[in-house]
Amino acid sequence: MKVVGFAGFSGSGKTTLVERLIPALKARGLRVSVVKHAHHKFDIDHPGKDTHRHREAGAFEVVVASNKRLALIREFEQPGALTAHHLIAELYEGVDWVLVEGFKESDLVKIEVWRAALDKPALYPDDDFIVAIATDTPAQLPEPTQRPVLDLTDPAAVVQWLIDNQDRFDYRPEIYS
Repeated sequence: MKVVGFAGFSGSGKTTLVERLIPALKARGLRVSVVKHAHHKFDIDHPGKDTHRHREAGAFEVVVASNKRLALIREFEQPGALTAHHLIAELYEGVDWVLVEGFKESDLVKIEVWRAALDKPALYPDDDFIVAIATDTPAQLPEPTQRPVLDLTDPAAVVQWLIDNQDRFDYRPEIYS
């Protein structure tokens, strides 16, 4: 399995880039999964639905499935900080690529998504895990870099770069155990 993170500040375009990379990878016959970091309390089911009623009744986990989809909802008794590695471990083993959105401080190999218009600092000068920068304004990068600079508006080129460099994205869970 190949794993690549996408890091950047809110509004930089991480979600849009990941959303565009998925079909481009799938078009090459690859199975893609996504791990997404949520900053706030979120919910995937709604009041009145069976799964919500079961959770509200105190279930630790609720698994709901049909012939097309499976969802697992797990309630933690105590707040905890899950890492990207915890979430990757939950994924189906037959996946080719995992795109990890968020987790900008993780020890995963990642691509920084950076936009000058946000007026936010770049992460790459201080993060050795960032192996490339995807941007729509390469001439405005705040510091020179030897890392590849990818066109944020060209997902096909980003996918080609990932494929051309796929060996650097091999995920070895034993390293993170």
